[in-house]
Amino acid sequence: MGFQDRGYYGDRRSTFASEWTAVYAIIALNVAIWLANFILTGDLFRELFSLRLSLNDLLCLRSDLPEHPWQLWSLLTYGFLHDGPSLEQPNNQYSPMHLLFNMITLWFFGRELEDLMGRAEFLRFYCAAVVFAGGAWVVGEGFGGMGGRLVGASGGVMAVLAVFVWHFPRQTVLIYGVLPVPVWALGLLYLVSDVRGAAGGSGNVAHVAHLGGALFGLLYAWRGWSLEDLTDLPARLLRRRPKMRIVRPDDETSDTSRPAARSGEDSRLDEEVDRILEKISRSGEGSLTAAERDTLTRASRRLKDRNRS
Repeated sequence: MGFQDRGYYGDRRSTFASEWTAVYAIIALNVAIWLANFILTGDLFRELFSLRLSLNDLLCLRSDLPEHPWQLWSLLTYGFLHDGPSLEQPNNQYSPMHLLFNMITLWFFGRELEDLMGRAEFLRFYCAAVVFAGGAWVVGEGFGGMGGRLVGASGGVMAVLAVFVWHFPRQTVLIYGVLPVPVWALGLLYLVSDVRGAAGGSGNVAHVAHLGGALFGLLYAWRGWSLEDLTDLPARLLRRRPKMRIVRPDDETSDTSRPAARSGEDSRLDEEVDRILEKISRSGEGSLTAAERDTLTRASRRLKDRNRS
């Protein structure tokens, strides 16, 4: 598939030649892991080191994860694996098409979202989508699934597609490079296919993981989430801890020349404004949530009131 009439494409802030974007980094990591898996499972590696390893066996997500909670890291690592050689399943059929399709889809839709979110927020969003989709698959397997293992970036890619559809529903794409359709129709086609596949439980496609990723993407876009708030939570909690003061007798005497201390509410508002301004400098104004925009508006009104008084 390919894009047509990309009116918003001309003002992209970065290109592959000028900056290493999050999308290209994710694609490069997926391709590198896929190639490394072939090398580690190959005969040449075994002859040189008397050893054979399969990254797919080591890093995949297994349906019995609740019985092995120490392997929670696999909720993320599985999303950077694709069909490849496996020592546990030597007769498994694999091809590069799984990797190729996911990476092309990510390349088509992810670049515009990275421009919209900022590089750091896009990385947080993509990794969170992979984890959410993997968790949905584990839960689905626990409620009547056949068990097994999961590899592939499809959950994260479906989340990217869902957010793209939310922001650019009328954008035209070419299916198989021939048939032009609006992207909302493509998203609906994927949704119907995955719902039918999940209900029928047919094939080796993880339809529940696809649906989990799409659900996360829609919630993210609808609620205007910003995952930077989660990564900044420890620092914010430390900043809000009450600070100890040493009180001396001389301090208790009143000093009429000293301005009155600001209220605790004003102090908290200033700290929140500082955090939001730092976020704008890192990820751009487009990464702000509705609540953060309201905070800036409230702070602006208070500043005007102070100047009038």
